[in-house]
Amino acid sequence: MDVDVPRRERLLTSSRPMSDLDVVSASGPWLYLADGRRIFDGSSGLVCVNVGHGSAKVRNRVKAQSARFSFGGPAVVRPRAQLEVAERLCRAVRRPQDSVALVTCGTLGVEVAIGLARNITRVRDRKRRGDILTSTLSYHGNSALTLALAGNHARRPREADAFGLGPAFPAPYTPTHDHSGGTCDASCAAEVAKAIDARGTENVAAVLIEPVNGTTGGAYVPPPGYLKRVSEICRERDVLVIHDEVLTGLWRTGTPLASHHWEGTEPDLVILSKGLGAGYTSVAAVLVAPELAPLLRHADADPLPAMGTMAANPLQAAACLGVLDELESLDLKAFTARGERLGAALRELPGAGPVKEVRGLGHLYGVEVHPGRLWPLMKQAQMPGPHNRDGAFFYPFTGTGHPRSEGLVVAPPLTSTDDDIDFLIAALRDAVTALS
Repeated sequence: MDVDVPRRERLLTSSRPMSDLDVVSASGPWLYLADGRRIFDGSSGLVCVNVGHGSAKVRNRVKAQSARFSFGGPAVVRPRAQLEVAERLCRAVRRPQDSVALVTCGTLGVEVAIGLARNITRVRDRKRRGDILTSTLSYHGNSALTLALAGNHARRPREADAFGLGPAFPAPYTPTHDHSGGTCDASCAAEVAKAIDARGTENVAAVLIEPVNGTTGGAYVPPPGYLKRVSEICRERDVLVIHDEVLTGLWRTGTPLASHHWEGTEPDLVILSKGLGAGYTSVAAVLVAPELAPLLRHADADPLPAMGTMAANPLQAAACLGVLDELESLDLKAFTARGERLGAALRELPGAGPVKEVRGLGHLYGVEVHPGRLWPLMKQAQMPGPHNRDGAFFYPFTGTGHPRSEGLVVAPPLTSTDDDIDFLIAALRDAVTALS
């Protein structure tokens, strides 16, 4: 009797105009396919498998915790592992005195950060409303609220379903901020001041921003001085700064936080997720500055939000501790050099075949291509090249705004070796050459 095979379309999830990879195992940056080939994971899955596949450190941590007990709400069972995660995470990102909310995913981390910011500003500043302002080139999660609030046009809900929300100021990147031929600089932060003042400072709780753009525009890096000026504008108006480092945090851009690339950019709240769970567990952390956290327990504050049934459970925490073990064992000097070498090689591509522009930092780059060339390039990269039978996987970005941009996110696992990076560069170069 034939066994019924579930139809692919029964799974209600996003898809791409390419065949699925039939993966049977994975190790480090490599995906092993049923046909015997390997595919290099050039985008760390969905830019989350930051310490590679099959980490022994993560596996050992989870195995040890599961042998003790797998679940216990932190309000009921003493949260030893969760407290260790909070302590080590804050030290790792140079915010050792912060308080931490652990939740189940990046989207919920953003929503919790919004709730905490509103609570803080109503207690501290007697704000009348809790408006959250975002940019026109932003993505802050996949809930109805966060999709409506942010600037990813491709994923925004219909206008009738957006709760009247939307991005409030142009991002400081030329494709979305028209300078009549000029380029963006720190003065573009004046658009943030204009947006706050238009709403009324008494109504705005926070500005929510990605220090380095993620997958909406493809790794745009803000001009020097921009983030510092945004912070100054917000401080002058008693408006909090929230940095969404769901994708960029924990060394993805070469530093513990992306904001560390510039002085004077310290946010009030930080959201971390992808690099903390690293694909082994769904988790996020919201970090709150020490001078603000006590306001959340003030007599006039609303109750702290419930973080969800599965939030901060011991198995999540154990996986996070294994990820932190991996990150702390990185040879940062060699890691930094690999990121710089990757960036230098990618920046040689513009003008070759389908490649239009390259941007990014550390182990995060956007390779923008000419219209209509994205999927041909992705397919070519997964095919055997002239020097190797293995291919490489990349995550696509399809841009937003006018003009629309599209391209590949190049974001290999942070634990990749020199040989791995050499292969990745060669695979992408071969694919570009084949389409030239």
